[in-house]
Amino acid sequence: MSLLIPPAARDALERWLSHLASIEGRSPATVTAYGADVVRWLDFFAHHKGEGYGLGALIGAQQVDLRSWMAFERAAGVGSRSLARKLSAVKTFTGWLSEREGGDATAVLSARSPRYRRTLPRPLPEDAAREMMTEVAIHPEAWVAARDQAVVTLLYGCGLRISEAIGLDCDVLPLPDTLRIIGKGNKQRLVPTLPVAKEAVANYVRLCPFDLTQGPLFRGVKGGRLNPRTIASAVEKARMRLGLPATATPHAFRHSFATHLLARGGDLRTIQTLLGHASLSTTQTYTGVDAARLMDIYSRAHPRA
Repeated sequence: MSLLIPPAARDALERWLSHLASIEGRSPATVTAYGADVVRWLDFFAHHKGEGYGLGALIGAQQVDLRSWMAFERAAGVGSRSLARKLSAVKTFTGWLSEREGGDATAVLSARSPRYRRTLPRPLPEDAAREMMTEVAIHPEAWVAARDQAVVTLLYGCGLRISEAIGLDCDVLPLPDTLRIIGKGNKQRLVPTLPVAKEAVANYVRLCPFDLTQGPLFRGVKGGRLNPRTIASAVEKARMRLGLPATATPHAFRHSFATHLLARGGDLRTIQTLLGHASLSTTQTYTGVDAARLMDIYSRAHPRA
């Protein structure tokens, strides 16, 4: 079925997506997801209001329009969490558009997001994290086993996102004492590299059959940049051999990095910097900080406790 999106709205969407990619530094996956979400809204609005609507009507959409759209999405089987993400994309797009075209976007920007239960990431126990770093290095090809172990070591030892680890290029070799990582939003941060991470990467470099003087550091079996799904598969096989839950994913290593640092006395501000979080509240949620933990810190550290 063809989409009913007026040329002006389609052009505005393309400009916004270009802005997200080039100015805000959003990842290709985020840009694609936001684009797909807003396309559905623009198409619905055309069926709802008439395909000849202008940008003014789009910016000035009312609560009744948004409620109708959300009801339409729910009828299509979209859950609360996904619908909240879609609404966030629509609000971001509308806010950006109103700044450039003028108009009152209050109704859209004040729309309430559907409630849903947030699922917190679960860290691995320290012994399980260590076992996984060894267990993931099981592969008939020695260099592939070394590669997978090196990637997982960077996830757990440096708190990297999987995209950040496999996005490294050969110009970081030999691995320095401090890595400069470009994370979400094109933001840079410095991350210390542990000796175990240096050793794991050096072992992979020694065994890798491809030329690692330039290009991507971590390679797939055909020599191109490693696909994150390959690491996810290796981690899944390792966690099944160890009898660990399905929550033991590549992202769980980053979460474990933060949680284990906190458990051993690390402070939230430092962990926030290491993870590259813009908000301390994100780090607090990410590390599973609870009231009991905070009260323990308070009772030990406050001068009048």
